[in-house]
Amino acid sequence: MSASSSLSSQCLKIGIVGFGSFGQFLAKTMVKQGHAIRATSRTDHSEISNHLGISFFTDARAFLEADNDVILICTSILSLSGVLKALPLECLKRRTLFVDVLSVKEYPRNFLLQFLPEEMDVLCTHPMFGPDSGRDGWKDLAFVYARVRVRDEVICSSFLHIFQSEGCRMVEMSCEEHDKVAANSQFLTHIIGRVLSEMDIKSTPINTKSFETLFQLSKNVANNSFDLFSGLFIHNRFAKQELENLEHAFEKVKQKLLEKMNEEQNL
Repeated sequence: MSASSSLSSQCLKIGIVGFGSFGQFLAKTMVKQGHAIRATSRTDHSEISNHLGISFFTDARAFLEADNDVILICTSILSLSGVLKALPLECLKRRTLFVDVLSVKEYPRNFLLQFLPEEMDVLCTHPMFGPDSGRDGWKDLAFVYARVRVRDEVICSSFLHIFQSEGCRMVEMSCEEHDKVAANSQFLTHIIGRVLSEMDIKSTPINTKSFETLFQLSKNVANNSFDLFSGLFIHNRFAKQELENLEHAFEKVKQKLLEKMNEEQNL
């Protein structure tokens, strides 16, 4: 057994940047596992942090000086650069593993490699679940990760073990491949859900199972911010092609329907 495997369950000091609903969602399980969690955010979340047993820092300098093993970035896609550029990184005392959980992967990888000091480690991840889908546990839910720049294997393995121990399906995948697949699945799901939400579809007394699925999709997507949706489009270079593919497919189906209608009318 390797050293990283034998120490994979060690307790970590994890500092969370961006303590909104997703950061809080992850923190609850991390606290349950015995990790020491600290958090900072543009909004004051002191009350919920105290309730969860988490140290909340309003001062970013004090947060970075708290000797974290891991800095977990839980910002929105669109706010990533602004939030990190506001951090006084010179306060970091030692090599730290920076982990992002954004829904796109090439963008944070490129930004972190460019922005962080070279001695900092980088792990890009995407938990393919959230507070709704992971409400009853994480078992069999996918956790995608890419070891971008990892030299401290013990810390990295310990962090990944958080998700392994909860039963996640661990998927190691390059950032490029993730974004290709996500554009074809997650972004497509969001855009169809947004279109249905714009149509304001309503439940009916004669819903089919298929319509129930679409109706639920429109509600689920509406619960996510438009910032998330636009971030999936702006910062995934494969998303524009998927949007064009969808437009093309819609026009193709529409044309077939109109041609069939004309055929019937001409009989």
